Amino acid sequence: MPIEYKINLPLDLEAFIGVYQASSLGERRPVAEPQRMQRMLEEADLTVSAWDGDKLVGLARSLTDWAYCCYLADLTVADSHQRLGIGKELIRQTQAALEPGAMLVLLAAPAAADYYPRIGMEKHPSAWILRPGEKI
Repeated sequence: MPIEYKINLPLDLEAFIGVYQASSLGERRPVAEPQRMQRMLEEADLTVSAWDGDKLVGLARSLTDWAYCCYLADLTVADSHQRLGIGKELIRQTQAALEPGAMLVLLAAPAAADYYPRIGMEKHPSAWILRPGEKI
């Protein structure tokens, strides 16, 4: 059965958390905090989900103004479905949902840092983060 992609389909919290847990991204997201995960899901501007039948196997979750910039906050594909082009298609579908002049920005997980240049994304030399609890 081919993978089906859906834009902004309302997602069940259990399935949403499950796709993170089924990949290494779950190690870096608050999957043990359902209220926080629910808020992450509700406040996303754009979600592209990948489905193998009725099973959620991939997700791109973004925050965007649609015209200039889209922050691809999470790109996750279940370990069982990796290396099938799902991540690349999730990025393509995300980009296609934006206006033509909008750029896509993401912070790569350390384990995925080599993936993005291979699919044609350019590394940006200057990004900064202020982690929770850190003050300016």
